[in-house]
Order: sequence, then structure tokens, then C-alpha cells
Amino acid sequence: MQTPQSGRLSTQAMAFVLAGGRGSRLKELTDTRAKPAVYFGGKSRIIDFALSNALNSGIRKMAIATQYKAHSLIRHMQRGWSFFRAERNEYLDILPASQRVAENKWYLGTADAVTQNIDIVDSYGVKYVIILAGDHIYKMDYEVMLRQHVETGADVTVGCLTVPKAEASAFGVMGIDDGRRITSFLEKPDNPPTIPGDDAHSLASMGIYVFNWDFLRDLLIRDAEDSKSSHDFGHDLIPDIVKNGKAMAHLFSESCIKSGLEEEPYWRDVGTIDAFWSANIDLTDFTPKLDIYDNSWPIWTYSEITPPAKFIHDEADRRGNAVSSLISGGCIVSGSEVRNSLLFTGVRTHSYSSLEKVVALPYTQVNRNARLTNVVLDHGVEIPAGLVIGEDPQEDGKWFRVSEGGVVLVTKSMLEKRAAALG
Repeated sequence: MQTPQSGRLSTQAMAFVLAGGRGSRLKELTDTRAKPAVYFGGKSRIIDFALSNALNSGIRKMAIATQYKAHSLIRHMQRGWSFFRAERNEYLDILPASQRVAENKWYLGTADAVTQNIDIVDSYGVKYVIILAGDHIYKMDYEVMLRQHVETGADVTVGCLTVPKAEASAFGVMGIDDGRRITSFLEKPDNPPTIPGDDAHSLASMGIYVFNWDFLRDLLIRDAEDSKSSHDFGHDLIPDIVKNGKAMAHLFSESCIKSGLEEEPYWRDVGTIDAFWSANIDLTDFTPKLDIYDNSWPIWTYSEITPPAKFIHDEADRRGNAVSSLISGGCIVSGSEVRNSLLFTGVRTHSYSSLEKVVALPYTQVNRNARLTNVVLDHGVEIPAGLVIGEDPQEDGKWFRVSEGGVVLVTKSMLEKRAAALG
């Protein structure tokens, strides 16, 4: 029998990724795609980070539960993650909510998404299951968390972020004892418990849970029979284990992957327009807080076949250039100026236009003399010639989504309504 010292526990584990949520705070960015399928970082999708962490940790069995507008996510999985081979005992299953239990029963909660697929998890023959959220940006070695789980004999091990107490009320917060055993699990408390010996910080749940499959399987079956349960890990299962079993906290700082450039553990929930824009723009910094150039821990994704980026025209007022920006393959910066911006695949910017702190999703086009500042452009948007966005919040608010932080989101439908109104 394998022990923690004799081999990688990840070979006996599977990752079950919960990727069914809309992410409504991203507003129109999730009108046609689930939050895990939203683009991030120039060529990736948000879900690629959780999946890459699992792959880089040595996990070769994964399942992805989908529900809300899953086509974009499923297509990305098929195109970018189809390299698993069953003959090597590798599996990646996509598990849409498909009324497998009853004709009127979709996934009722995060735990129910696993319950409805117990037979599929059984077929993997795994000893451990790691439950992951598919909508966060971070780099983490799950093997470290698995080892702690086994060594402590926990019923569940919960991944935890160390956050300032003042910010902890936005999370599920854990109280722990000196041995890191979880003594309380509170959802968005007004007065969060702090870390023993550190009154300024609290432990927030990352939505990452490690279980022995036999234990979790029994727990899920009991929960399914409880009519009072909401069938959710954070609301029902974890608090029950805290009360009646052994729940341990795992500190993200002990398993996060840092290349040497990152000064502190990096984890982001890019669940709002402001957070999404900020995390993408942060990548343009001289030394970004997240190192996406780290080849020792690659972020796997669907890699389109594209030509290199191109910069054309070299006149005094018509020079194609980009400063402190990330420019993806297939982009053409034609006689325009791009600063502190991130352009995804296939973006075109035309003569005399300017982009400052713009996140342009794939295959957007910015026509001549347009001027954009603090903007997110959704996939396939075409900005009309001469349009100015990001300088007059009142004017922007007539046609586009203006966030609390002043970031302007532009989608195709918004531009179509504007064009119809202006004739």
C-alpha cells in the first residue's frame, strides 16, 4: 500500500471541478458563457488555472460539472484539453447537468453536482477527491494539500487564504485552533474569527476541499436524503464535518507556486468587471504579481494556430506601437498606439486610434481615430471610427456598462442598440 512517503498521492486522486456557475457579477460578459469560460490573460480561460494546477500536480483524472450556458466551456475543453488518453489511465469527463437522476432535477447545489455523478467517480477507482472551483486565478500544487490531508487523518481538508480581518466578511471564514483544526465555519460573518496569534487576519475558504472518496461518498448519499439540506459544500457538508468530524485547514501559502518574481501568494476572484479588468491589466506591469511566463508551471489552454503579432506604419502621428502591453498572436497594431493594455488573439487596431488600459477579447476591432480608456471589449466587438469611450462617464452610461470603478464594458449588442438609436 502506498504511503505519503513512497509516492505521489496525486496518482490516486481525481479533481472534480465545479464549473456550472454563471458569475452574474460579470454582467454581460457571462450572457453567452459561464464564468469559468471567460477569457483571461491573453489566451487562456479562467478554468484553465484550476485544470493546469491539477495537471501540473500530477493528477490525470478530472471531471468538470457544467450547467449554465455551457457550450463555450465544453467547446474549449474539447479543443484545448483533449490530450488525456484512457489507455494511460487518464480521464477528463465533461458532466453537464443532464437530468441523470430525474427528469426535473438539474444540479441543485455544489454537493449535488457530485452526488449525481457518484457512479462516474466510482468508475475512476480513486482514493482521494479534490473538489475545485473553476473560476479563480491562482497557481497551487495540490500534492502538498493531499499530503497534509493524509498525514493529519482529516475527514476534510479545506484550502484557506489568509486575508485581512476587515475583508474577511466577503468570504466563508474558518475559526481554527493552534493545530489548524477547524472549529467553526461561518458564511460571510459580520465579526470574522481571526487566526490564533494574529488578530489582524482571518482564514477564508478557497472553495477547495480534499476528501477520501469513501468518506465523501457516504456523506453525499446521506445529504441527498436530507430534505432540509441545500446540498452545498459550504453551507451544509463542511459545517457538518466541523461539528461532527475532523476538518483541517490548509494554508495556501504552503502550496502556492511562485517563480521567484511573485512576492506573495497570488489568488484572485475575477468575479466583477472591475476585478476582471484589474487582474488582466496587472499583467502588463513591469513585474506583475502573477508570473504567466513560468515554464515550470505552465497554464495549459487551447492554443490556436495564429501568425505572430504585427506592428505597421512608422509616421509621426501614425505609428503602430505598444508600450507595457501584452499582444497576442494574430494581432495587427496598424498605425495606432497601445499602452498598458492586453490584446487577445486576432485583435486589429487601425490608424490614429489609441488604447489605454484596454482589455480587448479575441477578434475585436478598433477602427480609425477611436480613443479608448479603461475599457473591456467583449469577443468580436467592432468599435466604430472616431468613437471615444472612457472619458465621459455620463455619455458612456447611455450606451455601455460602466462599473463602480469606472471601467466601461462594451459588447456587440450594446453597440447595435447605440447604432439603432443614433440612426
